[in-house]
Amino acid sequence: MRRRQQPPLPKRFGLDPARLRLPEDGAWATIRDHLVERLPRVDPARIDELLRQGGIVDLDGPIAPDAPYVPGGAVWFHRDLPEETDVPFEITVVHRDDDLLVIDKPHFLATIPRGQHIRQTALVRLRHDLGLPDLIPAHRLDRVTAGLILFVINPARRGAYQTMFHKRSVRKEYEAIAPYNPALVLPRTVRSRIIKEKHVLAAQEVAGEPNAETVVELLEHRDGLGRYRLKPHTGRTHQLRLHMNGLGVPILGDDFYPVITDKPVDDFTRPLQLLAAALEFTDPLSGEPRRFETTRALQAWTDPEGWAGNS
Repeated sequence: MRRRQQPPLPKRFGLDPARLRLPEDGAWATIRDHLVERLPRVDPARIDELLRQGGIVDLDGPIAPDAPYVPGGAVWFHRDLPEETDVPFEITVVHRDDDLLVIDKPHFLATIPRGQHIRQTALVRLRHDLGLPDLIPAHRLDRVTAGLILFVINPARRGAYQTMFHKRSVRKEYEAIAPYNPALVLPRTVRSRIIKEKHVLAAQEVAGEPNAETVVELLEHRDGLGRYRLKPHTGRTHQLRLHMNGLGVPILGDDFYPVITDKPVDDFTRPLQLLAAALEFTDPLSGEPRRFETTRALQAWTDPEGWAGNS
């Protein structure tokens, strides 16, 4: 296996620098000329500033503003980060050993950097706060869903634990709060075909061979609400939310199903009442059974008035 080249810049905010390989073919006189063309969203003045500050480097160090173009070379730099609203909720560490870190993620915190969520993500926060620069998630959880995520601390163990999730050998349990319908016969197994088109916010259920399966159980009910246990056997985008909506009991706080609601990214009210409550698996290295359970509870069940008036 080809070893990944170590970047000549350290991580910043827990993030690796961006790496750009310089094409073999091209008529650019300087590296600066190539970067201006290569990065049209970056103001050329900002590229000049980074070059003056030594913020763009190759394996030999900072690149001079007039450094000649080097076909096949590579440069590294830290991208400017977007302005972000702090997510005002803490991450809870459920378990930590030499290989694994299991955390309880709050609602509204993304798992990994993407789009407008960079520093305010579980991965970047944990790398910074715990001093674990090589930390990587073994799987992901939606930004609006709270609960358990398993991270791998030891880089040598990544493949074993990530493969475990790819092969669906991890048993997951979720809890959800949704309307109670006494006519809905539970438990039941819901199967459907789910597709998610690129650049379309919501996924949808369509006719065809099922590719998504969820066991839905009712744990208890009161005052028109039910507390449900959901056991997904597959991992399609928004699978649990779609399946609950398809049963006529959409999860409380769902801004996508049945109707998309335009909720500002800094609105932390009425969180989706979906919680990744348990992870259970046979450890791929030790062969021992492992089970982790959430420390969180869903507010719409423990404090329905507080959740409804959450602001």
